[in-house]
Amino acid sequence: MSSSKSYLSVLVRIFKEMGLKNIVFSPGSRNAPLIMAFSAEPDIRCLSIPDERSAAYFALGIAQQTGTPVAIACTSGTAPLNYGPAIAEAYYQKIPLLVLTADRPPELIDRGEGQTIRQDNVYANYIKQSFTFPSQTVTEEEHRHAEHIANEAWNISLFPDAGPVHINFPFPDPLYDFEYDTSGEVHLVQPGKTVPGPGTGKLNELAGLWNRAERKMILTGLLPPDPRLEEILTELAQDPSVVLLTETTSNLYIPGAIPGIDKVISTVSGEEADAFRPEILITLGGHIVSKMIKSFLRRHKPAAHWHISPSGQQMDTFQCLTEAVAARPDVFFDRLLPLLHTGTGNFRTTWIKRYNRSEERHHTFIKDVPFSDLKVFHILFETIPAGASVQLANSTPVRYSQLYRMKKQLTFFSNRGVSGIDGCISTAAGAVFATGRDTWLLTGDLAFFYDMNGLWHTYVDNHLKIVVINNGGGGIFRFIEGPDRSGQLDIFETPHQLSARHAAALFGIHYKEARDETTLTQAVNTLAGSGEAAILEIFTPREENGKILRKYFNHLKK
Repeated sequence: MSSSKSYLSVLVRIFKEMGLKNIVFSPGSRNAPLIMAFSAEPDIRCLSIPDERSAAYFALGIAQQTGTPVAIACTSGTAPLNYGPAIAEAYYQKIPLLVLTADRPPELIDRGEGQTIRQDNVYANYIKQSFTFPSQTVTEEEHRHAEHIANEAWNISLFPDAGPVHINFPFPDPLYDFEYDTSGEVHLVQPGKTVPGPGTGKLNELAGLWNRAERKMILTGLLPPDPRLEEILTELAQDPSVVLLTETTSNLYIPGAIPGIDKVISTVSGEEADAFRPEILITLGGHIVSKMIKSFLRRHKPAAHWHISPSGQQMDTFQCLTEAVAARPDVFFDRLLPLLHTGTGNFRTTWIKRYNRSEERHHTFIKDVPFSDLKVFHILFETIPAGASVQLANSTPVRYSQLYRMKKQLTFFSNRGVSGIDGCISTAAGAVFATGRDTWLLTGDLAFFYDMNGLWHTYVDNHLKIVVINNGGGGIFRFIEGPDRSGQLDIFETPHQLSARHAAALFGIHYKEARDETTLTQAVNTLAGSGEAAILEIFTPREENGKILRKYFNHLKK
């Protein structure tokens, strides 16, 4: 066996040539060969974040913004398990991560060695593919095998849908004998770049179904900004037989679209349901936030449901999927549009009239509502500067945001792949590190305290503004059905009296607080004009927020 870990140079060089710019390490001993190997390559930026869970989410935030793979590397034992939440999120949100885990040789697993677990395929349920890297590359065949793993790992992380890929490294002792080898050439296999999409026959079939239907609905989930897709959907949204439903996290600003889905669905009675039910439903993008539209479409199923994604994923959210179309949404609609006829009828008008009525009632309610979570989000979206990036934490912030039609261009991101509260600070910190753009994290108190280690590193950018809505517990459990009637609300809600002030002091971050409309507006304006990272903590009434939100939806209906 080779005494030098120079064979890792194959991996590093291929990743560099493919375009790797960042790798996030969590310090350890078993992963020393990886640290030394990547640190020897000046074109790859090596970052160090001690908490593995935070490190993985930080990398996810970078990859979320750049669309290119980011590597994470940790030691053996429980360290790889701490990557689990971010890897699951990346898998379901389709974000490219290269997960590099150090390990002991297989003959030492389950033999009483310290810091060992069974790491082969440890992420089996939420990884695109797992590999084991060779412990040496003495022969030509071993060298080619190492090249194959590096190429395939990179390509699979990007195509046809992005996602995380795992490479496990069973390192023998000694660990600190690495020599970076730049001799010889490495073989690159370029990733696929195009998805063929449906053929002419299938397109004609789908166009025929579309042209015969009088009620069509396009429903968009989590999407990055996409000017070409926005242009196409703007054209489709003018058809009187088409209604376009978008969410805040869809990042689509389209005249005639309906961005506040729940504001309409919550007012539709059983007798009216058929008038709002589509014959054809087309979905694209990631997960849908609105539980109301999911419930409505499961009860009042369309005759056909097409889901459009590059991988042809069978996303049967509404239990009526009829077509899983493998295509990029913009390419699919580009090819379909010339085959479509402008429809007739009043389906779009029905939705727009109800939406306009709800918007009017929304504004009358918000105008007089007391200081509460609902009022806070109204003020935030009024005062956060146009052009900013907004990271929405789970669970209440991303839900409240769906109730507002944005008057300015903001770009929204949220970890809605798995929708956990973990990792919101770390993801936002990674995102602003990648972009250097003003980024506002809107988070509840529990999500903030859960991920405070997301500030435990030296990469907190001055453009990061963290807004903590502190209602003293898990506020969502006061307005979803069940917990408030269970007799165990305290267990669900986890009430507390903590303040983010102490966390700000611990990490040396500027802190402000707000307890009413005036101080909140002033604080947001101050933060918007400041050149430093900051935490703004907003205190709202824990016991009143749920009651106010219920009154809000009743006001929309009456």
